[in-house]
Amino acid sequence: MGSMSDIIFMLLFFFMVITTMRESTLYVKIIPPQGSEVVKLEKKSLVSYINVGVPFADQQQKYGTEPRIQLNDQIAELSDIITFVELERTARPEADRPDITTAIKADKQVRMGMISDIKQELRKAGALRIFYNASKGTRK
Repeated sequence: MGSMSDIIFMLLFFFMVITTMRESTLYVKIIPPQGSEVVKLEKKSLVSYINVGVPFADQQQKYGTEPRIQLNDQIAELSDIITFVELERTARPEADRPDITTAIKADKQVRMGMISDIKQELRKAGALRIFYNASKGTRK
């Protein structure tokens, strides 16, 4: 019985070490578009995510059925993006701030006008490194 408890604690410790915590709860449905030139990010710890899509069915009563912007754990407006970028910068060490990348995770049904508006707000905030999430598609 003594060795059984050792094995159980080793397994518990192993799973505690390898498990990653979810950074934020997703409130919008995202089916990423397909891309032919897909590249993986180098440092995922330096990425700030902006999610854009239609709210899930249980959230539609509160937020409606139009595409919405989600910053971290809350639905936000377009004008909140500048504050979001500034908060993300201050949360990182001084040396990493120039390498911060903003990833736009948008549903493939979201209109390009909304993505363009988000890009304009990111320019105003000085966040010029933008990454678009996509799933790997076939090359035509």
